[in-house]
Amino acid sequence: MRRSRFAAYVGSLLLAAGTALTGATTAQADQLAAPGGYVALGDSYSSGVGAGSYTAASGDCKRSTKAYPHLWAAAHSPSSFDFTACSGARTGDVLASQLTPLSSATGLVSISVGGNDAGFADVMTTCVLQSDSACLSRIDTAKAYVDSTLPGKLDGVYSAIRSKAPNARVVVLGYPRFYKLGTTCVGLSETKRRAINAAADHLDTAIAKRAADFGFVFGDVRTTFTGHEICSGSSWLHSLSLLNVGESYHPTAAGQSGGYLPVFDGLA
Repeated sequence: MRRSRFAAYVGSLLLAAGTALTGATTAQADQLAAPGGYVALGDSYSSGVGAGSYTAASGDCKRSTKAYPHLWAAAHSPSSFDFTACSGARTGDVLASQLTPLSSATGLVSISVGGNDAGFADVMTTCVLQSDSACLSRIDTAKAYVDSTLPGKLDGVYSAIRSKAPNARVVVLGYPRFYKLGTTCVGLSETKRRAINAAADHLDTAIAKRAADFGFVFGDVRTTFTGHEICSGSSWLHSLSLLNVGESYHPTAAGQSGGYLPVFDGLA
């Protein structure tokens, strides 16, 4: 767990040195984890689509008790926890319906958003059903949107978060690469898989830049998902499922706990 200022960092090192043999470090660090309330915003990668165990009250938003925000809140007991992330959310949806819990008392905010704005679902539908050239063309269209339009939409969301929660630490989570390359794998061609991974990198780069410009921290989950992509043999992502199309290409419960949670926990 990392705290935002140098003095706090030095203090945590001294605390760790003094209590390493007593087992008190974890308990005290947990007490310091969230001095204010925690609000979890964003799309399906934050709500936990694909992880199962959706709360009845969340309806079509499909908020999972196995999603990283719920897991983090259960482990760290912030003074309050508001989980408004929603399946399918775009930047406009976040602005319209997710920001109400934010206030000057909010100490921590997490968010993943931008993939749906860039046409994530349509990209994957095109790449699954059509040719390599059609897939690459659709990806090029999505990347052009990420370059030209998405930054302004992210700015609108990030500006609203900062305005409503001026004291909060804001952690912006990115998206994993979907595929392990260079392996024999039934399904999409290597050309498509490589292009989809490159598109994920392109999107993450754009999101990370906008987050940094607002003084937010970016959580890069590509590192933790390495070795657990589709085609890896130990995937933390659902591949295409005709029985549950909505969970396709989303993190499993293991992807939330092993891919997203450690990254968020290290930045919160």
